[in-house]
Amino acid sequence: MKIAVVGATGLVGRIILQLLEERNFPVDDLIPVASKNSLGESITFKGKDYSVVSVEEAVKLIPDIALFSAGGSISLEWAPKFAESGSKVIDNSSAWRMDPHKKLIVPEVNADSLMKDDMIIANPNCSTIQMVVAISPLHKKYNIKRLIISTYQSVSGTGKNAVDQLKKERTNDDVEKVYPHKIYQNLLPHCDVFEEDGYTKEEIKLINETRKILNDNSIKITSTAVRVPIEICHGESINLEFHNKFEIEDVLEVLNSSPGLKVIDDVNNNLYPMPISAANKDDVYVGRIRRDNSVENGLNLWVVADNLRKGAATNTIQIAETLLEKNLL
Repeated sequence: MKIAVVGATGLVGRIILQLLEERNFPVDDLIPVASKNSLGESITFKGKDYSVVSVEEAVKLIPDIALFSAGGSISLEWAPKFAESGSKVIDNSSAWRMDPHKKLIVPEVNADSLMKDDMIIANPNCSTIQMVVAISPLHKKYNIKRLIISTYQSVSGTGKNAVDQLKKERTNDDVEKVYPHKIYQNLLPHCDVFEEDGYTKEEIKLINETRKILNDNSIKITSTAVRVPIEICHGESINLEFHNKFEIEDVLEVLNSSPGLKVIDDVNNNLYPMPISAANKDDVYVGRIRRDNSVENGLNLWVVADNLRKGAATNTIQIAETLLEKNLL
């Protein structure tokens, strides 16, 4: 297996490399790809050194799989070129997510939709991934009517410069700002840019991607995304209204038996999902599971996951693993 990692020196790219090794993905030849600033740098993978190459050089090497995590403009330009040469592309950017001809995949939810002729496969937004892992099994059983999402998203979701801003603001206010305001000891109800209707792109992604992954445009969805002053992990308060009646005991049984999910829900002992315990983990954690008595068939969940792992790198590798398992390469 010849594997290219496009954006290998970035936050997510480095974790992709780490996970390829951790999960013992069958990599015979690694092609680390990065911008001109990183060309010639050495990356160690499984005890062997590999030189960073340009995307132009990488496409000529025709990798079996190209894992993209280098931004939308790079993906739009280069993913089709890799695909045309015969490489399967798994893309972390927003470039292809809402393309009607591209699959948007969370393996625990819709891996069965993958086909051999899917050459460019989109990885969803980090906050969407963790949410659909939690709500998909409930949707199958109880049929979601309405969904209200409030996210609490770490600064690593913006990138390394945002992490640097948070770290430096702890000791010094005079720092280069990625955000329009200070983030240390603050909350910003502002993830990505605002659109004309007052929603941010992040909030719109949550709405549109969720409907596409669940293959159900009838679900009424609204969202508010908030940036919080922690480095890693996203938390989400999720309010669901179902068409069908449910019992909490049955909800717990469904969640406990669903792949990729871990239930932590023992409020008597102060046990619930938190970023501090979900960091560097691959599972999605769900807790604070309780009925919403303000509407018929209403349910509240609290969901936490590592946005750089399950929200990006892990989901990417799981898609690649699915391609291998289903003999779709």
